Amino acid sequence: MSNATAAPAPLDEVMLAMDVVDTLRHRQDLALRELDAAAREAQLLARLKDIYHQQGIEVPEHVLREGVAALAESRFVYTPPTPSLQLTLAKLYVSRGAWGRWAMAMAMALLLALGGYFLAYRPWQAAQLEQSRVELAEALPARMDALFQTIFEETKVEKAVEEAEALRMRGKTAAAEGDRAGAQAAVEGLVAIRDTLRREYTLRVINTPNERSGFWTFPEINTEATNYYLIVEAVTPDGTTLSLPVLNEENNQVETVSRWGVRVPEGVYRAAEADKTDDGIIQRNVVGLKQYGFLEVDYVVPVSGGSLTRW
Repeated sequence: MSNATAAPAPLDEVMLAMDVVDTLRHRQDLALRELDAAAREAQLLARLKDIYHQQGIEVPEHVLREGVAALAESRFVYTPPTPSLQLTLAKLYVSRGAWGRWAMAMAMALLLALGGYFLAYRPWQAAQLEQSRVELAEALPARMDALFQTIFEETKVEKAVEEAEALRMRGKTAAAEGDRAGAQAAVEGLVAIRDTLRREYTLRVINTPNERSGFWTFPEINTEATNYYLIVEAVTPDGTTLSLPVLNEENNQVETVSRWGVRVPEGVYRAAEADKTDDGIIQRNVVGLKQYGFLEVDYVVPVSGGSLTRW
């Protein structure tokens, strides 16, 4: 039975044909001139055979014809592929050894960042928001109610209840509006009222030989007047000296101090001055008493209603 399929050309003839094409490509002037003239093909073949003969190579004519035909058909010529997505992906795949390690490191960093954001930061943020919501909706209002109830039960003056109720209302309004700072300020105000009610102390004039017990000044707004002050401190029943918030009448600033000047009439100042001059000790050194359940000091000597924290 005959074989209908033509046998493939021997490898050496294929190689020779490729060499012929290569020769024609390197002799482009010969190829372009001769290939355009079909009638002179025989002369081209003869010249090609002569070229190879000079090199000591005998090339069969059918191989030369195959090479000429292959050149005309652009066989054995590499044509770069046109740019495309598939080509780009193929080049990336081939060069993966150069960029793969960095890409993997970046991918891991991105994965860790996303994992940290979604698995750690977002849950933490949600917990913080929920905590803030609960604090504003429940904790701070409950704290205000508890402080108000304590003040109501411990105070002995109506003024404390009125101030506490006003603070509680403002604080709850702030909490309902999401104003945490306003709500916290109301809580701090209620704590201050409660602590003031619970304090017990005696206001005493500084009564040591080597320290000033009083001073006088000329007020800036009226330099022809003179203001007189006794320097006092707050002493608890167990002998502890307190530091208290005091309004300085010259700059209208509240400062927490352990000693301050209480403005008194000149007669009170002169009496204390004479008492100390007599034997170095002020016998009547009590200026006022602060009792449990009250907001203000009950003064036992006349005062003018002002204080200084610096002199």
